[in-house]
Parts: sequence; C-alpha cells; structure tokens
Amino acid sequence: MERKENEEQMEKLKQKVSKVIKAQEDPQGNTGQRDSLGPWERKASEERLALKGKRGIKGLFGVPELSSPEGFRIAQENALRKTDLLVERARCTPPGPQTVLIFDELSDSLCRVADLADFVKIAHPEPAFREAAEEACRSIGTVVEKLNTNVELYQSLQKLLADEKLMDSLDPETRRVAELFMFDFEISGIHLDKEKRKRAVDLNVKILDLSSTFLMGTNFPTKIEKHLLPAHIHHNFVFTGDHVMIDGLHAEAPDDLVREAAYKIFLYPNADQLKCLEELLSSRDLLAKLVGYSTYSHRALQGTIAKNPETVMEFLEKLSDKLSERTVKDFEMIRGMKMKLNPQNSELMPWDPPYYSGVIRAERYNIEPSLYCPFFSLGACMEGLNILFNKLLGISLYAEQPAKGEVWCEDVRKLAVVHESEGLLGYIYCDFFQRADKPHQDCHFTIRGGRLKEDGDYQLPVVVLMLNLPHSSRNLPTLLTPGMMENLFHEMGHAMHSMLGRTRYQHVTGTRCPTDFAEVPSILMEYFANDYRVVNQFARHYQTGQSLPKNMVSRLCESKKVCAAADMQLQVFYATLDQIYHGKHPLRKSTTDILKETQEKFYGLPYVPNTAWQLRFSHLVGYGAKYYSYLMSRAVASMVWKECFLQDPFNRAAGERYRREMLAHGGGKEPMLMVQGMLQKCPSVDDFVSALVSDLDLDFETFLMDSE
Repeated sequence: MERKENEEQMEKLKQKVSKVIKAQEDPQGNTGQRDSLGPWERKASEERLALKGKRGIKGLFGVPELSSPEGFRIAQENALRKTDLLVERARCTPPGPQTVLIFDELSDSLCRVADLADFVKIAHPEPAFREAAEEACRSIGTVVEKLNTNVELYQSLQKLLADEKLMDSLDPETRRVAELFMFDFEISGIHLDKEKRKRAVDLNVKILDLSSTFLMGTNFPTKIEKHLLPAHIHHNFVFTGDHVMIDGLHAEAPDDLVREAAYKIFLYPNADQLKCLEELLSSRDLLAKLVGYSTYSHRALQGTIAKNPETVMEFLEKLSDKLSERTVKDFEMIRGMKMKLNPQNSELMPWDPPYYSGVIRAERYNIEPSLYCPFFSLGACMEGLNILFNKLLGISLYAEQPAKGEVWCEDVRKLAVVHESEGLLGYIYCDFFQRADKPHQDCHFTIRGGRLKEDGDYQLPVVVLMLNLPHSSRNLPTLLTPGMMENLFHEMGHAMHSMLGRTRYQHVTGTRCPTDFAEVPSILMEYFANDYRVVNQFARHYQTGQSLPKNMVSRLCESKKVCAAADMQLQVFYATLDQIYHGKHPLRKSTTDILKETQEKFYGLPYVPNTAWQLRFSHLVGYGAKYYSYLMSRAVASMVWKECFLQDPFNRAAGERYRREMLAHGGGKEPMLMVQGMLQKCPSVDDFVSALVSDLDLDFETFLMDSE
C-alpha cells in the first residue's frame, strides 16, 4: 500500500516540478538569469502564471498561521494546548513503547514551533516577523524548562526505565530514545530533592543569560582614540568621530602593522567579558556537580563518539605529538616568507600565519580564485550535487514553485528531494543569496524533523540551507569561489543527513545526534568536492563550456595542504583550552594564564601580553567542552572516504551502505556503532590520529604534473 502511494506521489511530483539541472548558459555569456540555477527558472514563471488564482496564500513553510507575524502567537498557543493534552496522556498511559511515542510527539509539537522560530528570528528580513519569532522562542523555552522539571512526567518515564523486562522487549531505537529523554530530565536536576531542583533550574536560567551576554561580547568592537594608531594605517579601520572601531583581527591584511594593531586591540581584555566567562564556566561546573557529574565536560560528552574527556585529551595529545615536527616545518616556511617580504621584522607572531600561509599557497600553486570562479556557476554546482546524489543514493533534486507567502524572500528556492523508488523524502529551502541584515555564517537549520506518525504516514523533514552567495547580474551568473563551492557541498551534507535520517522518532532525526558525529556527513562531502572525478562531472566554464583542467583541481587540493599542520595544531590548541576550561574546578589559574600556558604548549607561537583571545572564543557557548568535535568528525570522515569512496566516488553499493549504516539512524543509534558498521571495525584513538595526519601528505601525482 505504502509503495503504491509513493509511486503515485512521485508521479504527481514529476508532473509538477522540473529537475534542477546545470545552467545551460549561452556560449556568448548572454545568460540574462537572476541566479543561474538553470532553465527551471523559466518553467517556474510559466507555472506561476498558470497557477495564478488557483493557489491560496500560505504562511511561511506552508504553515497557514504564519502568513503574518501575529501567527506565531496562534502557532505557539496551539502547540501549548496540544502539550497539555499529551502531558495528561503520558501521565495516564501504562509504561510501554507508547510512553516513548507520546514523549516524542510532545517534543515534536514544541520543536515545530521553536525550530521554525529559531530560524525566522535571525533570517527574516522583516523586523515584525523576527520579533514575533523571538517571543515564540522565549515562550516555548519557558515551557520546555517547566516540562524538564515536571515530576509526574518524569515518573511516567522512570516507570518504563525501571522495568527491566519491559525495557528488554523494546527495539534498540525506542530504548535509546527513552534513555535520551531521561538524560534530558536528569541534566535538569529532576531526580534531586525540591530545593536542589530549584537550584538546578536557577543555574540553567543563569547559564542561558550568561551565554547570551558572552556571545554578544565576542563580536563587540573595541573602540580606541584614533591618535593612538599610526596615521598611515587609519584607512584600514572604521572611524566614529575621534575614535577607531576595531571589529576583527584583519587576518588577511597585507600590512604587518595592521594585523598586529588589530590583534592587540581587538583581543585586549574587557573586564566585564572576563567576569562573564568566569561566571559561565563556574555555573556550568556547579550545575554538572549538582546533577551528578565530576566536571561539566563529563556531562557534555555523555553519548558522544569520545564518551568522556579522558578520551578527548588522549586524542588531542597524541595528535599534537604526531603534528609537532610538521608544525615546526610549517612555521619555518611561514617565517621564511615573512623574512622575504619584511626583513626588518621577521619574528613569527600569532597574527602572521593566516596571511603568510595564503601568500605561500598563491605563489606556489597559482590558485587565484578568479581563475576558478567561471567554472563554478551556481547552476553547475547544483548539477554536480544532483549527479553525485543520483549515482550514490538514487536521489534527485527537483525545484518546486513555492506558494505565495511560503518563503521569506523572493530569491529563496524550494527543492524537493526525491528517491527513485521511495518517492518524496523531504524539502530543502535554499536561502543562498546575500542581503542586508542576513547572518554571514553558512548554516543548516532543521525546520521540521522526520518521524513516523501514529497513522503510519511519515512526517517529511524540512530544512533550510543558508549561504551568502553573490547575486547574478544581467550578463553574469552567480559564480562561486572554490571555498564557496566546498561550503555548498558541506551544507548539503547536513541536508542529506536530515533527509535520509529515517528515524521513527523526531527527537533523534537527522542531525539531532552527538556533536562529534553530526559534522561527519558534511565534512565527508568536502572530500567529494575536492575529487577531480566528481568535479569533472560539473565544472564547466559558463561562457565556453570548457571543463576545468585536471591540473587546476590538483593544484587547488594540494594548496590546501600548505601549512595545514600548523592550522590543525591551532585547532588542537583551541580544543584543549576548551577541555581545560570545562574540566576540574576551581581552575588552578586565571583563564588568561591557562590560555598562555596552553598556547605555548599546544601551538608553539608566543602568547602576546595584554591579550585575552578566550574572550572572543564564541564556540565556548555552543560547543562548550565539545570543540574537539570538528577534529574527530574530520578523522571519521577521512576514514570513511578512504575505506569506501576513494577508489570510486560514485560507488552505489558504498553509497547505500553509507545511508544504511550512518545517515539513516540520525541520533537513534550510538555513534560509535554507526562508525563501526560503516568501517567494519571499531577505530581506536590512534586510528583517528593517523587518518588526520595522513591527510596532510602531499600527492605525488601533483608533483609530477607540476614538474612536466
């Protein structure tokens, strides 16, 4: 029955949408296209005319209430009414698998408003929508806090977990989701007595406030009187009256003095921000101890690949040891370039590596982005993704015309993700283009999680991919730099995780999994984006149709290995600092003294007096005790690439295994079991380290190519 419905659904979809294919630009460059996503733009216009008067106005993402900002209040009221009913059902239902289903439905009804509002509050161009979404986030957040300390709700789940026979009868995913819900209760302190429970709630609220304050402070510009800066570098900074605003590190500035000034001024310690960080770390430690953990890091790492801070530190220390010789060589190479360009001041300082390593890359490999951009029109890159997903997973991307009011900006595109036999899997909204007040970071947002509903239908996942690409012009399509192309592939890796995480429960759908596993699918996509066999499928010059030459792809890939050991060493330093800050408290030294000590041990370049880089380390909020996740995810992705896709990046059998063993489970299975299923072995810390270090080795074939 379900298969027949899928086939009918797919047939309707094929009639309704047109496939996203590469932009068939005119060889003379007369594109006249707004976004270079291909000829479906014209088809969409025809559809719009044909459907005029037939389509009703919908709200954002097709949610009827959200046709105006006031709709957020209605949506949250509906969610809260449903929440009350589900809490009562959970309280009255005897313990069993139904308990977990009710909890998941409860989570889903709140997430469907909160997740959507979370995106709208930062991305919608209209202030009224942003404010209404912000208010909805606050309201739902308050309800979640209350539910996490609802004793009757907790007891209904506890009865299930306490019944050993009943728990053994549950399937592994249901058992894991029940345990994850219990973990959420316990980290909120529900198992404590009334007084301690209140203290846990107060600490949670305080941590949220401190996190928000600290996050704002990480980006706040430093203001100094302009006479304190040499006049000849004034033009590099923004002025307000008699003051200069330093709003970042200016790491790419060619002038050494500009980078030095920006580093010393932007990182100058701010007393309020310092106090905020100390309070945040201390409050996290108090909460962790209150709910039964020896450190905040132990609490944060439960259920991850690493499992505990001891394993994380073993991983970081072993990686640092393996990198040390390569890092020293990288620093020598960077120092040599600095000496060549600036003989009067050749001491290597922390503000130097980003700039000089870029100079070395450009000089050695001739990888000027403007040479590559004409081959990476957005339409071509989307076609590349379509080809890759089709060959690996049997999936095609189709453009569907959104209804009026469904999207927040007219250049947002809606893609249907369709499997060749299973039909429609979900929707991706592509918010790809630059606009005023849009966050600069490339991101993936879950708007609605997938789950199996009680009626047997599957709730289709909905996500947003947000990039910051340039708009096309009359005679020029949107052209991506190699970095933008890689970011597009990276974010699409997250989207596929969301689309293919076919879990029974939305609580563990797609990217709702441990942080050190969540980045694996996206980083794996970077390996595909850097493989000539994949790139050759789509990279065509938008005017001439010429393929991107193989040696240009090879040079680009090898250029990324220049000074890569020093870059990785810097990440080890950041991750180690994060572990120490969230380790044993009270801290034995000030956060700045710990920074100085850790930098000298795990990075190698000298600490600069009167700077406090940790006060700009925004990841301490979202990735507290988990910053190592980027490195560990890259290690896993590297191993998966080498074991399964290096020989043939289009291997369908490997693609199906990847879906079955890793993507399909979301967070519904222990991450190490998923890794083990994919690799057919349980990797050790040494395996992770070796995978990362071997990625730094130069490719012999490129040397031969460049010497010809």
